[in-house]
Formats: sequence, structure tokens, C-alpha cells
Amino acid sequence: MITLTKLNGTQFALNCDHIETIQENPDTTIRLSNGNIYIVEETMDAVIDIIKKYKKNILGDLLNSLK
Repeated sequence: MITLTKLNGTQFALNCDHIETIQENPDTTIRLSNGNIYIVEETMDAVIDIIKKYKKNILGDLLNSLK
């Protein structure tokens, strides 16, 4: 789960495995595979970076557990 910020300042956790699209128009809009839409303060590039960091942490933890 990644943590993002709604436009009203409320933080929430989102399962990034369900993201279908991310767009900036001009607000960053995230559409999930179930049709839910979230508009967040973070830029599209920032959301992508957060997802990359999250996935790297999971992969690193998995590799460390195999040692």
C-alpha cells in the first residue's frame, strides 16, 4: 500500500496493484481497475516514484528473506 494525499489534505493508503491509469488534468487523477477514481495532491511523476520505491522495498525484503 502506498500513502497519498487527497486534495482536502487527508492522507490515505492505496493498493497500487489496482491502479489502471494515472493522469494529470491538471490535478492528478488515479483510476483503479474497479472503476474508483481518486484525485490527489501528488504529481503523476511523484506517484510513480512512490510506487517504484514501494515495489523495490517489497522485492528487497523478499530477496533478503531468501538468504
